[in-house]
Amino acid sequence: MRKGAERELTRDELARDQKFMARALRLGRRGVALASPNPMVGAVVVLGGRVVGEGFHTYAGVKHAEVLALERAGAKARGATLYVNLEPCCHVGRTGPCSRAVIAAGVKRVVVGMRDPNPEVAGGGVRELRRAGIEVREGVMEREARELNEAFARWIVARRPMVTMKSALTLDAQIGNGSGSTTFITSDASREEVQRLRHAADALVSGIGTVLTDDPMLTDRTGLPRRRPLLRVILDSELRVPVKSKLVESAGGDLLVMTARSVESSRARKLRAKSVEVVRVSRGRDGGLDLRPVIAELGRRGILSVLLEGGSRLNGAALAAGIVDKVILFYAPKIFGTEAAPWVIVPGAGRGRRVRGAALKLPALSEVKVRRFGPDICVEGYLRDVYGNH
Repeated sequence: MRKGAERELTRDELARDQKFMARALRLGRRGVALASPNPMVGAVVVLGGRVVGEGFHTYAGVKHAEVLALERAGAKARGATLYVNLEPCCHVGRTGPCSRAVIAAGVKRVVVGMRDPNPEVAGGGVRELRRAGIEVREGVMEREARELNEAFARWIVARRPMVTMKSALTLDAQIGNGSGSTTFITSDASREEVQRLRHAADALVSGIGTVLTDDPMLTDRTGLPRRRPLLRVILDSELRVPVKSKLVESAGGDLLVMTARSVESSRARKLRAKSVEVVRVSRGRDGGLDLRPVIAELGRRGILSVLLEGGSRLNGAALAAGIVDKVILFYAPKIFGTEAAPWVIVPGAGRGRRVRGAALKLPALSEVKVRRFGPDICVEGYLRDVYGNH
């Protein structure tokens, strides 16, 4: 067998690798809202079938998961197996290369969930480990590993955040009853899941229509720790957001309004006085904001993940602009029997016109999952490969 190469494993060894990789993934998930803009990584050091050290990465903690796990293992790391959901880095960033720390610790074998999509690593860490004579096995629970860090991958590859469109709708595809009043369509269980989605996101984007209709807070109400506050972004081409709205009254450096109006207008100055940041963005062909520079600006700010919670027109504009990577739809077992508030409207179309996938030339969703939350059905899937360059 080539030095450092993979060898054929027994069924028991394969099962053991999956067991400890699952543990590393669980540790990595503890970095939700704490690791961004870095990836979520968990690491487990195993010697003689027993865990002798483990750790997970948080941005504020600086040290990477592998280093934390090795430090806790101490001398027991020598001859051990290291399980890590993301390839150990081999470049110098805020810390030194993890690959060298692994080699120095005397680890005998490394099991990796997925290669790092960062071009500065991209297999370099694995090659360095193998050159040092360490046995490396790749691709263990790779699908789960890729899903855990899909937002990081989208940002590191394209320098733009991963955009997930979330909507709650009836079986006849309505997101409201058309009365202009707030209506909870889905169950408590679904709304709790939405809060979990907000907690996992770096930014929440909504439109001025939602603000004027519902006067929402758009906050992360899970109570779970996060390194930086959820950035609330309102797309408001005419700068109509009320200065006395709940959003503005609760601003504290976490509210960004994007508009086509002058940022030196009296309304903009009043908003800035309330700790609201106002940024000018160009208009699109339909007269609303051009959503592509909106997403580009968030990418420049190190925002890895965006949860889009919009109304009919924002949903349609986002799909038409091609900025949506993933869709999550919560269907309640209800029928409104009206087309007053369809979940998506084509830009420039008349109110009430629902859009078929072919009208927007959208691909079919891939990797579709169907789950239940109380009485509701949740359907999620991808419009693109977030690990690609487009």
